[in-house]
Amino acid sequence: MKFESFLAPRFVPFWIVICGAFAFLAGLSLNPSSYLLMAGAGIFSFLAIIGIHDLVQTRHAVLRNYPIAAHIRFLLESIRPEMRQYFFEDEKHGMPFSRDKRAIVYQRAKLQLDKRPFGTVYDVYGDGFEWLNHSIAPKSVSQQAFRISIGGPDCAKPYSSSIFNISAMSFGSLSANAIRALNVGAQKGGFAHDTGEGGFSPYHREGGGDIIWELGSGYFGARHPDGSFSPERFAATAANEQIRMIELKLSQGAKPGHGGVLPAAKVTEEIAQTRGVPIGVDCISPARHPAFSTPTEMMQFIGLLRQLSSGKPVGFKLCIGHEWEFLAICKAMQKTGIYPDFIVVDGAEGGTGAAPLEFLDHLGKPMREGLSFVHNALIGIGARDRIRIGASGKIATAFDIARAMALGADWCNSARGFMFALGCIQSQSCHTDMCPTGVATQDPMRARALVVPDKATRVANFHRSTIAALAELTAAAGLDHPSGFQKEFFSRRISPSEVVTFAALYPEMENGALLRGTADEAFMRAWNLADADSFQPAKQMSPASLT
Repeated sequence: MKFESFLAPRFVPFWIVICGAFAFLAGLSLNPSSYLLMAGAGIFSFLAIIGIHDLVQTRHAVLRNYPIAAHIRFLLESIRPEMRQYFFEDEKHGMPFSRDKRAIVYQRAKLQLDKRPFGTVYDVYGDGFEWLNHSIAPKSVSQQAFRISIGGPDCAKPYSSSIFNISAMSFGSLSANAIRALNVGAQKGGFAHDTGEGGFSPYHREGGGDIIWELGSGYFGARHPDGSFSPERFAATAANEQIRMIELKLSQGAKPGHGGVLPAAKVTEEIAQTRGVPIGVDCISPARHPAFSTPTEMMQFIGLLRQLSSGKPVGFKLCIGHEWEFLAICKAMQKTGIYPDFIVVDGAEGGTGAAPLEFLDHLGKPMREGLSFVHNALIGIGARDRIRIGASGKIATAFDIARAMALGADWCNSARGFMFALGCIQSQSCHTDMCPTGVATQDPMRARALVVPDKATRVANFHRSTIAALAELTAAAGLDHPSGFQKEFFSRRISPSEVVTFAALYPEMENGALLRGTADEAFMRAWNLADADSFQPAKQMSPASLT
């Protein structure tokens, strides 16, 4: 670590205190009887000791990056429980993520008491309030880990997965220490860690945790120099026993339909090595996959990935956009006889990385609508039993997981929840490389603030505590396993005097209805537009065909 790193502006209060302590001590040596110099030397020496302790302690990343100055933040936090509106301010009031949820994650990661008095802070009579109906005859709280097997009939190496895992976040967007802590935490807790499209880095390997290798359109770690897919490189990496599943990324919730460029200046030697790209050259992730151009070719590519990985579960992730495109993939499954082992539905409300404002706010289906659509589409072609569904999109609590599972998810992924467990304070500086907690930065000085053993423990704590909370919810609903949650168990207030269940909001299709042509009109219109040999609609669309 270079000394110049300690001369950054955020260390100014620390150096002022150090210089002040030396100045007062020097003055006191010349005039030992001065009470003013004694007081100044005492105060500044005390602050200097605090500052030095801030730099070397391992519990708080913010203090390591902002010695002395960050204590102001902790002072405000100490009175936060008394500031009800500040503590429980909701997403509707401008926050990107509920302070209530964020506080719960912090408490569970640190094994602090996550209870609170005086009932709910939500307006239970306000539009949009949702709740889970409990049972008069609750079950005993289960102590099992809640795992599911992922892998269809064509999968030779099914994976026993936790129902709560770390969602895709790449090395490059997150620091090396953040990746290390996440993976060590996953290993401790027995859950999976999705690499994101940035590749399977050395930092993913260190912890030995289960890996879901996400393969994006840049094919990082499995590409030729020209950016095309390399079967040889893919097979060599996929052979690693730590990699349990392969996830083909079609799109992500934060910016569906948008590619990415990592500027040449940020393509360091280790990032170049991880991604298999030249050092100091723009690293381009195209908006679409060059390895296939039709739904049928996509299914054939999935079959190839399964073959090259010696039968590991292979699936894909997407945020739902044009419905006929996903139904075209369903038709391609039928045509080729090749089915993915799993599908991860990402919601438009999700995403921890930076993206254009319009993409963040107005592009793609929200997670619940996308999840319900995919669940019904697979039922409609009679393939739901052989394909597992994962869900991601602002999932952080046990209620979030239970609700998603009632809508059709078999398991859930969380990105920001585990970022908060790492110590993220949601400063929204991820894209500036100035993350104050060392989570989302490639600045070595900032990243050093994140102490891996401490944060890995918090990651494991958060997972364990959330699963325990889910077990309590499950028992309260009269169930033995979260897979038993049904849409009828959840209700939503749609006006001060009207309440509907999720069964009414998200009706379920009959098995094989799409094949028989008995699905509802909206589904059948999209189905008739779907073409297994093209992502374009099968016929020219008129306004009437879309209404």
